[in-house]
Amino acid sequence: MPSAGLLFQALASGVFLGSLYGLIGLGIGLGWGLLRQINLAHFAWVFLSAYITYELKSRLGVDPLVSLLLLVPVFAVLGMAVQLLLMRFAITPFNSLLVTFGMTVSVEALLQWIWSADFRRMASVYEEHKFRLGSVVVTYSEAITFCLCLMLVGLVWWLLKKTDVGKSVRACAEDPEIATAFGINAKRLSIWLAGLCAGLAACAGVCVALMFTLAPSQIFAWVGVVFAAVMIGRLGSALTPLIGGLVIGIIESMTMALIAPTWAPLVAFMVLILILLFRRSDE
Repeated sequence: MPSAGLLFQALASGVFLGSLYGLIGLGIGLGWGLLRQINLAHFAWVFLSAYITYELKSRLGVDPLVSLLLLVPVFAVLGMAVQLLLMRFAITPFNSLLVTFGMTVSVEALLQWIWSADFRRMASVYEEHKFRLGSVVVTYSEAITFCLCLMLVGLVWWLLKKTDVGKSVRACAEDPEIATAFGINAKRLSIWLAGLCAGLAACAGVCVALMFTLAPSQIFAWVGVVFAAVMIGRLGSALTPLIGGLVIGIIESMTMALIAPTWAPLVAFMVLILILLFRRSDE
């Protein structure tokens, strides 16, 4: 049986990892729930942002947090451009899955071409410096990821619930024809929302670069666990991806501490299957 200190450390690691799952899942859930698109390219944007963060830090010495000022608007424009392209065709959720999967494969090939398939780790003071919360050791990169996730989730929640733009977006998601009849420009809102999701992907990419070793092939390793976190909650919500991510992250970390690390990848899918089964039985 692991010691109490190890269990508390595993619990804390699960919270920080789960917050990153939630941050990545936030953009996925918004696009799926409000735009009716299953955007696998979101993972490509996350890793492209992570590699650019690595390059800026390694080559130019740009602080990863400062790089957010550049990456967020650039990726927002990229997301809006992709949305404009998709709007020219009759894109169903299934078609969006296929198209964005192709984009993700292309980005993975681009990453391998530029940075090769070798593992790369960004050296930063945020990973080297640590502080203690009781018996738990926390790196600055973990704390930054958690705080950034809470801030962005709170911002998106406020935008969706408390602003006229957010209410218009939710109205378009519920019934675009009626919303258009009341003068809401659904196309313009969808473009802005796609830009927001891509900007969130850029933020998540910076956190991935801070916390993990990078390899292009890892793009698809994140798909299952993040989709599990998104599916636990309600699509289009700001809070439920974070809750789902925390559930998955904590269960994974506790599984590694109590049973074995090899069991951890199975946890996300087991939880997802159980939730879908119970949700189906409730219906």
